[in-house]
Parts: sequence; structure tokens; C-alpha cells
Amino acid sequence: MGQTNIRKIKQKHIYSCSVEATLSVIGGRWKPVIIFKLIENDILRFGELRKKIEGITERMLTNQLRELESDKVVMRKVYAEVPPRVEYSLTEYGRSLMPIMFAMRDWGTEHMQVKCEEA
Repeated sequence: MGQTNIRKIKQKHIYSCSVEATLSVIGGRWKPVIIFKLIENDILRFGELRKKIEGITERMLTNQLRELESDKVVMRKVYAEVPPRVEYSLTEYGRSLMPIMFAMRDWGTEHMQVKCEEA
């Protein structure tokens, strides 16, 4: 199934609940990390973003950025230069995720402390 067909299917999806709708946009291992790095840095080039996210492959970062762009969370700005310069930032809609991302960060900090106390 081609990339275009996947996007069409995703657009027609009817969610059974609002949590499912949220997770369809920010779910997975990498999307929350990408979003949080863009919150911390405002604007990042592809290479800068990849360096800041340990363990992500170039292909995975590209795919995740495309999906976030398709969902109107991330904006991709291409400059007509040689070599081409591409910058990523959060859209205004993407910035509306900030309270969710900060809550995830805070919960994660607390969870790491609980796990350390168990050890």
C-alpha cells in the first residue's frame, strides 16, 4: 500500500474515543520526543533534531516528521539555498500540545524516581 493510500485511510478513520484520536497523532516511541525537542528549541534543522534524539534512525525521523506535518503539528520550512536548508518547528496547533507534553515530562520524572527507589 502506497504512502498516499495510507494517508487517505488515516483521514477517513473514525475514532472510538478522544484518547484514541490523541494517540493517533502523538502516540509511539518517537513522536512525543520530537515534539518535546521542538518545544525546547523552537526551530531545528533535520540534522540537529537527529543529534538530539538518541537512537532514532534517519528514516524513522523522516517518517515521523512527515506524519506530524500531515497532522498539522509540525511545520517544515525549506529555504532555496545550496545545499538546501530545511527547518522544523511546531505549528500553533502543535503548540496546543504543550500542556500534554509537560504533563508527560513531569509524570516521567516522578516515575523514574519511583523506579530508582525500588532498586
